[in-house]
Amino acid sequence: MTTQPASNSPLPDVAIRASGLAKRYRGSRGQEGQEAVRGIDLEVRRGEVFGFLGPNGAGKTTTVRMLCTLLPISDGEATVAGIDVAADPAAVRNKIGVALQDVGLDGRQSGRELLELQCGLYRIPDPAGRAAELLELVGLAEPADRLVSTYSGGMKRRLDLASALVHEPDVLFLDEPTTGLDPASRLTVWQEVRRINQAGTTVFLTTQYLEEADQLCDRVAIIDDGRIVNQGTPSELKSELGSDVLTIGLDPQEHGRARIALENLTDLGHITDAEEGLAVYVDDGAGSVADVVRLLAEADIRPRTVSLARPTLDDVFLASTGRRIESNTAEAAS
Repeated sequence: MTTQPASNSPLPDVAIRASGLAKRYRGSRGQEGQEAVRGIDLEVRRGEVFGFLGPNGAGKTTTVRMLCTLLPISDGEATVAGIDVAADPAAVRNKIGVALQDVGLDGRQSGRELLELQCGLYRIPDPAGRAAELLELVGLAEPADRLVSTYSGGMKRRLDLASALVHEPDVLFLDEPTTGLDPASRLTVWQEVRRINQAGTTVFLTTQYLEEADQLCDRVAIIDDGRIVNQGTPSELKSELGSDVLTIGLDPQEHGRARIALENLTDLGHITDAEEGLAVYVDDGAGSVADVVRLLAEADIRPRTVSLARPTLDDVFLASTGRRIESNTAEAAS
């Protein structure tokens, strides 16, 4: 692979750090200005995929643009790859790769020509070799000599990823990289993000897709109205909500006897009525299924169904903000 000049100082363990980061826009003609980002504190560890989860208008893109030196910071401070964003933006830009929401690729060039041009801009010693390496990395070696205007949306996203990687950045910023893609293309982009991360690049990913954050991210910060309202690993965030839910389908006349039988369940939280029968809240849903069936059988009750539901990131978003991100995403897409 093409290598960058060796640095005398080791890479910091924290790839991105922000403290009190804020962005305000001035109002026009006496109108009050807008505060898009309201005092964000975060740390992204070197080598992880960090997800910024929130609906449109939450402040995700504004935060990314400040960290990438594309917008001035109103308040607070931030470092990327150990470099102060405000004090030395040029040095930050040499350490990062950026793929924003709008893919800005020249359709009159081939994929290979575009990457070779990018390599030339970064003064990569062997632009043709590096371009070929990146095309192979993102699965575009075969259509490399076709015009970009003939590429599908998913192919353009992957080419944009490759373009952001020409100089082997320490940190890669991806702003909603799969918005507007079909499911198959989305999965392909996910594969490329995993591969890039496994090669050692720290990834800062903004998304409004719950599944994307759950599948890709080592840690997630939930942002709403310009503020981080919760953060942690997807598992940690979901476990904060506590119980799994076992929904048991029953005949209505069996509800009372079933409640009595299930009171002996070891990790029982509480029992409530459900449309199908009873909803049983337990600490370990998968581990409790067999005990539920046994206790009901001992009471001569045969459930129609037993289904397990675990907390989702949408449940976490609901608990953190008072509304669901899925409904916001659906409204934005309509």
